[in-house]
Amino acid sequence: MSEHQTFFSNLKCRECGSLYPKEAIHICEFDFGPLEAAYDYDLIAKHINRKVIESRPQTMWRYRELLPIDGNPTVGEQVGYTPLVRADRLAKHLGVDELYIKNDTVNYPTLSFKDRVVSVALSRAKELGFKVVACASTGNLANSVAANAAAAGLTSYVLIPANLEKSKIVGSLVYGTQVIGIEGAYDQVNRLCSEIAGKYGWGFVNVNLRPYYAEGSKSMGFEIAEQLGWKLPKHTVIPMASGSLLTKIHKAYKEFIRVGILDEQSFSVHGAQASGCSPISEAHKKHSDIVKPVPNPNTIVKSLAIGTPADGYYAIRSMTETGGSAEDCSDEEVIRGIRDLAEYAGIFSETAGGVTVACARKLIDTGKIPRNESIVLCITGHGLKTQEAIHGHVGEPRIINPSLREFEALIANDAAVLESGHKS
Repeated sequence: MSEHQTFFSNLKCRECGSLYPKEAIHICEFDFGPLEAAYDYDLIAKHINRKVIESRPQTMWRYRELLPIDGNPTVGEQVGYTPLVRADRLAKHLGVDELYIKNDTVNYPTLSFKDRVVSVALSRAKELGFKVVACASTGNLANSVAANAAAAGLTSYVLIPANLEKSKIVGSLVYGTQVIGIEGAYDQVNRLCSEIAGKYGWGFVNVNLRPYYAEGSKSMGFEIAEQLGWKLPKHTVIPMASGSLLTKIHKAYKEFIRVGILDEQSFSVHGAQASGCSPISEAHKKHSDIVKPVPNPNTIVKSLAIGTPADGYYAIRSMTETGGSAEDCSDEEVIRGIRDLAEYAGIFSETAGGVTVACARKLIDTGKIPRNESIVLCITGHGLKTQEAIHGHVGEPRIINPSLREFEALIANDAAVLESGHKS
């Protein structure tokens, strides 16, 4: 894919538009604005269309002209193209007509959408010659960097808040990465990583490689559009930590329209946060673009607990531009959201998925999302990663001896349920 280098042209400041070479840099030297990948859309439009995309393997790399690497992917070649599930029972439960789940709980290899961003970041890191890669993480990113770096033969370090869920810590350690727990919140971890990146010259996927890393999230948006039959949902509800995923799904929808893969159409993107750390949601509700930091996040949703969200301003801009809204929810509502998704759609999500479902319910109930328009909920990680959050909230098994008599006694009170099962 030698011509891919032409498609991905530069890094560009999101504020002043200054262009930069495609190196491991992420901040504009003029106004300190964030840099993002820029593309030659006119050229891309001449090279890809629906038929070309459909002819390719079902991975996120079927959209490779719109992803920021120069050659073929070398890390995470099997990542993406997760199911878009029509969830009719959950739709009925929420009182809406048309509901879909974009199910990244089954993404390869670490069961979260972070596999998308890491596959792009590490493929680019290898192109730039990095031998050591690293990240600051609330858990899922650490798992993905550890796994994908191991597969690629790269040395990796992952820095995390020391109080993360044990399952996520083990989910990084198992790959042989260097896991460093920091006594502090994620924002403190992130500041330390910026210092380390500057001193040691490592490839930090969400620091100096961030312009490449963030673009991987677009693949979720591309897949939603294709899996809906080459059209956009009227409403997409997206969990927000830094806010990057929401901005990149918005960018993906616009890029597909820009290069002619989709017709011009209206859509709204909505953001979901946990109330114990909801700086973007709070700002949007106040009709402000000033995101006030949350110094001490207090929520069971550790994967979204970023008190100073790097893309908060841009997430607000995306929601405002598309007529979307933001919501937040309590820990109790998060648990209810996890259970609703499991009981009515058969999908076990981590706590961030509970946030998405709970906030979608609020957006629907307040009329911000009409009940008769298409809705996609983005579910970003598997519930096996955060089982601690629902212990004690889903009941306990009923224990009996291996006796038919005891079984019959136990289900005597379940007669109505049993009879219903026979009729079905």
